[in-house]
Amino acid sequence: MVGKSVEALTPDPDESSTLNGSYAGPTTRTETILAEILAGIVSVERVSVDSHFFNELGADSLVMARFCARVRKRPDLPSVSMKDVYRCPTIRDLATALADAAPAPGEASVPASAPASSEMTAPAGTLEYVLCGALQFLVFLGYSYLAAVVATQGSDWISSGSGLTDIYLRSVLFGGALFLGLCTLPIVAKWVLIGRWKPQEIRIWSLGYFRFWCVKTLVRSSPLVLFVGSPLYVLYLRALGAKVGRGVAIFSRNVPVCTDLLTIGEGTVIRKDSFFACYRAHAGLIQTGAVTLGEGVFVGEVTVLDIRTSLGDGAQLGHSSSLHAGQAVPGGERWHGSPAQPAGVDYRMVGPAGCGTLRRAAYAGVQLLSALILWVPLMVGGLIMLLAQIPQFTALLDGGPLAITSRTFYLDALVASFVLFFGSLVVGLLFVVTVPRMLNLAIKPDKVYRLYGFHYEVHRTIARITNRKSFKTLFGDSSCIVHYLRHLGYDLSRVEQTGSNFGTEVKHENPYLSSIGSGTMVADGLSIINADFSSTSFRVTRVSIGPHNFLGNHIAYPSQGKTGDNCLLATKVMVPVDGEVREGVGLLGSPSFEIPRSVERDSKFDHLKNGDELRCHLGAKNKHNAGTMGFHLLVRWIYFFGLVLLAQGAADVYDSLGASVIALGNVFALLFSVVYFVLVERAVTGFRALKPLYCSIYDPCFWRHERYWKVAAGTEHIQIFNGTPFKNMIWRLLGVRLGSKVFDDGCFMPERTLATIGNGCTLNAGTVIQCHSQEDGTFKSDHSTLGAGCTLGVGALVHYGVTMGDGTVLAPDSFLMKGEEMPPHARWGGNPAREMRENAADPQLAETAATTTAPPWSATSSAVAMVSGGKTRWGC
Repeated sequence: MVGKSVEALTPDPDESSTLNGSYAGPTTRTETILAEILAGIVSVERVSVDSHFFNELGADSLVMARFCARVRKRPDLPSVSMKDVYRCPTIRDLATALADAAPAPGEASVPASAPASSEMTAPAGTLEYVLCGALQFLVFLGYSYLAAVVATQGSDWISSGSGLTDIYLRSVLFGGALFLGLCTLPIVAKWVLIGRWKPQEIRIWSLGYFRFWCVKTLVRSSPLVLFVGSPLYVLYLRALGAKVGRGVAIFSRNVPVCTDLLTIGEGTVIRKDSFFACYRAHAGLIQTGAVTLGEGVFVGEVTVLDIRTSLGDGAQLGHSSSLHAGQAVPGGERWHGSPAQPAGVDYRMVGPAGCGTLRRAAYAGVQLLSALILWVPLMVGGLIMLLAQIPQFTALLDGGPLAITSRTFYLDALVASFVLFFGSLVVGLLFVVTVPRMLNLAIKPDKVYRLYGFHYEVHRTIARITNRKSFKTLFGDSSCIVHYLRHLGYDLSRVEQTGSNFGTEVKHENPYLSSIGSGTMVADGLSIINADFSSTSFRVTRVSIGPHNFLGNHIAYPSQGKTGDNCLLATKVMVPVDGEVREGVGLLGSPSFEIPRSVERDSKFDHLKNGDELRCHLGAKNKHNAGTMGFHLLVRWIYFFGLVLLAQGAADVYDSLGASVIALGNVFALLFSVVYFVLVERAVTGFRALKPLYCSIYDPCFWRHERYWKVAAGTEHIQIFNGTPFKNMIWRLLGVRLGSKVFDDGCFMPERTLATIGNGCTLNAGTVIQCHSQEDGTFKSDHSTLGAGCTLGVGALVHYGVTMGDGTVLAPDSFLMKGEEMPPHARWGGNPAREMRENAADPQLAETAATTTAPPWSATSSAVAMVSGGKTRWGC
């Protein structure tokens, strides 16, 4: 079935002059204007001022976003946001709420982000851009060659050992030296290239930025990053210049870069998936600034701490929250939301336990010794001994005629890749569903354990093993995912199979304490927080999500979540942990507020959810998804086969080229990864751009979109190119309509061909441009367009159908909802995002936002006209 446009879903003007049987006319000028605008949006002659936007008029958030955009274009009316619409869902209520905010007659509405003057930094030129990319490539080549020389010398030395004991001792010595060298290199590089970080601005693509990029890349690639959650990681940050007090527990893998600007007081806890990098990219500049946390501070999961932010002693910041630049939480206060605001919620859920310096030192010592005498020698020496037992591989290393021209060379690679790939798949699946289950016998729910002991290590091991992405990617977006999660330990009650119960991204602290109610559907990005931490203790506890819920993207669900049956949790919502249990409603925003659970438009496909219609369409979807899973495995196996061929080829010519061939092999492997997945992704779409969709999840158009997600290029190899010009080249190859000199520090775009990004845009780490949405059984996608010079703050998410004008700024951790239109040079923020007219906390940002301009991009204006000016063409 081909989807319809928004216009096609509104009533025909000839059918009725109103959308509601009873009509109440406007009584004020504001009501009259608002009613006229809304009537034009929904294509009727008149709208009753007492009719509910969603329940009676049948509008949805996309329709109301267009309404808000038209209201904002009226200089005689106050700005209206989606939050205003949800809180005041009739024309009369909305007009009353806006009455006090209306500007005086003749007074223009001017955003506070437009100060009189500010000197703008000149953008980097093409020469700087190309030179920076060339230097980054040379660094990669040099690092690869150095690594190849060290690896070959070490391998030869270990291989020459006599007997198993000698080989083990050599592996310990070489592996230990290599481990310590890789740990020390980022520290030395930081102090040599930078010295001490200071608050400053660095023009992107300049030589100063190149030094910044070198340090950032090395700091985040250190082996010590693997020890997040351990005292060893805290020592690493101190060695980099961070001022970290005693007893600090850090669980976030987002490594801070400008560490001299980071201050963390004694006994502070920072939960996972939090950003506190002490830098941000803004309008073509890297801006560094302090992040200061006092003693006993608690920072919840999925939070963003922008530069120039602080929390006083004993302060708390709840999950799914953020501090914008200049915000400061006073000591002892509890805040949440994005941007954060005072709250009466205590987010500390577990009391302290005895965990002194000796215990921390012993745990760190055991970890370090385990790495040096067990894991590193096992990986180094074990790999060398394993390869020595493969006759085909040793024959390649022995020299002689080149085997690359023989048929046996390719047949050996084919067999080896098949056995290794599918063998590891089967063994890995058995391991994941059995070993953690046995380990879990040592953990008792709701019992408080001390950190840095046996139970803590068991808990971490369970989380690491059961959160492997490969199997969720394989089984997600299909009926198989519920069986996988159930074998993993999830309590899924009586499953109401939809074929899309879960996406490909769901994670947890403990799968055996994760309960999902019957009939609940979950999109991607769910994080189940079923472990609570203090700086000295932890406990695991059950998280229960009620039946017949729908959870959108990027949601962190805590164990104290106050939602029950039949709730809609919107994308990036902050799940409430206080008040009454919410049931039969929708929740949006951070902090969250209630919205309708569903609207008339989203019930269009309800007839497909039951009876014979469901059985027929579900069976067809399962067959298609099975083919997609098989295709996914085939694509990954062929990719692995290609890597095996490269490895064998390098071994074949190693005798004549030495370490150089290994360095070149790394370059070719990376190039092969990019080219291969680009070709696969474009082939899945028939080398055509995706088209906007509005359809049921039982429509073949949606099934093909699921195949695109599963089979298309992953993000692992793309993220290697963060902060380099090469990532822009890859995005263009994948179909993104991208302008020149775009800075991408870690953006993710699921639908590349639906995204348009103008010249000089700045995309920070953790940003998402998501050109789709699924709500229950309905799927929607559309174009999103960013004009020239736009900035997306850290962790910001842009939804589908969005248009951002030239020079706009979206603040960190903001959610720009579907259908929104940001006027040029506006600054928006929050969840959901709205115009931020005052920014007393951070006047510097207001100035730079207001004066940011970028060269016009010829494609931008035409793209905006195509997406927002005319009717969107929907199709398969």
